[in-house]
Amino acid sequence: MNQPHKVLIVEDDLDIADLIAINLNDAGISSHHISDGALAEQQISLGNYSLIILDIMLPNKNGLDICKSVREVNPEQAILMLTAKSSEIDQIVGLELGADDYITKPFSVASLVARVRSQLRRVELLQSRKKNKGENEITRIGKLTIDDTNHTVSINSNLIELTSTEFDLILFFGKHPDQVFSRANLLDKVWGYDHLGYEHTVNSHINRLRKKLEHFDKNNSIIQTVWGVGYKLSSESCQ
Repeated sequence: MNQPHKVLIVEDDLDIADLIAINLNDAGISSHHISDGALAEQQISLGNYSLIILDIMLPNKNGLDICKSVREVNPEQAILMLTAKSSEIDQIVGLELGADDYITKPFSVASLVARVRSQLRRVELLQSRKKNKGENEITRIGKLTIDDTNHTVSINSNLIELTSTEFDLILFFGKHPDQVFSRANLLDKVWGYDHLGYEHTVNSHINRLRKKLEHFDKNNSIIQTVWGVGYKLSSESCQ
């Protein structure tokens, strides 16, 4: 049985932090709050959190730097970023930070709770994969190997380090080779809920995933853009 989820809220606005904590509690999700960036980073290294809700503007250390340092240690850690500026969205999902999701302030409580639940479902799925290692599910498409149970991806036996979201993306594509999916399709199938207005996050995750894949396969584009439609995994490029 999976352990109860713990969510860490890193937010220096106490009113917002209280609003999040109260509504998570109403949804049956326990949480812990820290308002200082440096203290939060220390606590993250000590604690075992299913999800980190991370503001950007924090005293002593900003959320972007915290996200980057957490990713270096634990690529699978689920992270949801809070942002008050549209200009910060590119930094959140466009750089090598690898936040799994973001939400802009002001946000609706229902939208936040939906995003939290979606991330926690994905955490549970990852835990289930690790527990059932005897039932290995492996998808092979040419030189590309996706090991669902062990949460690994490789090209010609070269392991590729992916975040949890990046892995879920390549796994979904791998189960549907050569099928084209719109950004809305991917948001629904991979993130698991309506991301109306958040399609930009798909582009950024796809770009990061491509960069990691092409590090070991510079001549081919495994994830291809179908202009005006969406994206697909090209089985021909995997040969």
